Amino acid sequence: MTVTRFAPSPNGSLHLGHAYAAIVAHDRAREGQGRFQLRIEDIDGTRSRAELADEFRADLEWLGLEWEEVPAQSTRLASYDAAARNLLERGLLYPCTCTRAEIEALEPHLGPDGLVYPGTCKGRELDIGKPLALRFDVGKAMAEVGDIWWEDELAGRMRADPREAGDVVIVRKDSPASYHLAATLDDAADGVTLVTRGQDLFYATNVHRLLQALLGLPVPRWHHHGLLMDADGKKLSKSRHSPSLADRRRAGEDGLALAEEMRQGRFPAGITLAST
Repeated sequence: MTVTRFAPSPNGSLHLGHAYAAIVAHDRAREGQGRFQLRIEDIDGTRSRAELADEFRADLEWLGLEWEEVPAQSTRLASYDAAARNLLERGLLYPCTCTRAEIEALEPHLGPDGLVYPGTCKGRELDIGKPLALRFDVGKAMAEVGDIWWEDELAGRMRADPREAGDVVIVRKDSPASYHLAATLDDAADGVTLVTRGQDLFYATNVHRLLQALLGLPVPRWHHHGLLMDADGKKLSKSRHSPSLADRRRAGEDGLALAEEMRQGRFPAGITLAST
């Protein structure tokens, strides 16, 4: 049985890119006579707004999707803390006080997910008065697990190598867990067997596969679909204020028809599906 999930963060309204991601996850579950889950990722500090979760449910219903709701991330903090302590006690995490500005000043190289942290705080005596994050010692972790693999429905069998992204944050300064740790633990807890998400998260999957190996978690399959782009060739995003599903719904647009059009590869004017 195929179990998929759609896991939005309530820090802004959903847009067409979210709709496409939800439709892909929903339809893959239905094809596998399985379950499509909704999980609210609500640990983004003060940016999380509880009222947006209700808006998300209305948007999914408008698109004609049916789901099973699982516990929100804010109910799972103990599991994140336990996993982080496990990794920390094994010497696989290290504290980091660097700000983004400080990292940019070091002129680090760019990886697939942005700036690659150069390991400045590794083995360094830190100012304990500063807010700190916990970073993943990826090299040490890879040495512990050896070769590991993951399976993508579109790309095939992949050897996990998260070193391209550097020592990513596992526990943020302002949050009990980063996306990498929380999503990996949640997918295991919810019995997700197929993780569907955009190709912009392809390299993050390497980090998640490594966490699964270290923490003894089950290994799902993955499906990294294309991304919706606007007329400027930019990925639709909350930060770019892409038009919301809620606005379309309130304006009387037919959500069922919109969903069916997207399934057929037809999108509103100015929107295209890109494979990278």
